[in-house]
Amino acid sequence: MSLFSRKKDPVLAERARASKLVTDRLEALPGVRRAPIEAAQMYLFENYLTDDECQRLIELIDQNRRRSTLLATHDDPEFRTSDSCDLDRWSPDVMPIDERIAHLIGVPPEHGETLQGQRYAPGQQFKAHCDYFHETEDYWPAMQKSGGQRTWTAMAYLNDVEEGGATWFPRAGIRIAPKKGLLLLWNNMLPDGRSNYDTMHEGMRVIAGTKYIVTKWFRERPWIRTQIQTY
Repeated sequence: MSLFSRKKDPVLAERARASKLVTDRLEALPGVRRAPIEAAQMYLFENYLTDDECQRLIELIDQNRRRSTLLATHDDPEFRTSDSCDLDRWSPDVMPIDERIAHLIGVPPEHGETLQGQRYAPGQQFKAHCDYFHETEDYWPAMQKSGGQRTWTAMAYLNDVEEGGATWFPRAGIRIAPKKGLLLLWNNMLPDGRSNYDTMHEGMRVIAGTKYIVTKWFRERPWIRTQIQTY
């Protein structure tokens, strides 16, 4: 059977369809601008979070932070050295922001993972990685049962950083400096639904100051329902 006669993978086709809906929505929204790169779909929304929202999220991160972990094992002890916390999505300080991001991109809130807060002190970093799941890894069957592939990422910067701490996409050729209130959005998939390796990115080492961000990952299927069933 030739390549041209094969049926298109329905999973990839659905990812592609869903991603196009998000892309079309973001392209039409005032205040959202597309990053000047071709390798990935990336958007920026300045002043998305207010100063008060940023300050409250920083306080919650400081109250609940722990050493960041990795889904897959890694031999490099310096690969991810930040602190993280899973914020309470039902909290009155978190839920409005959590759901506002979902509504912004037009994805049902139940597809979104819990908003994660991250803190980078001087010297801390997160080396180059991709947010999508590698479907050949041992963890993939568990991820399939809990919403499937990560499609879109939303990352908001909660403060300005004195020096360092940029988010660097080496393959896409763009580096985003932390800026209070800035929301960064990117599609982890290619237009045809396959994973986009060019979304590989790095939380660069903080040189001076402390960097605070929140990150929200969206799945191709509902995530929150599977988590509730687990409890």
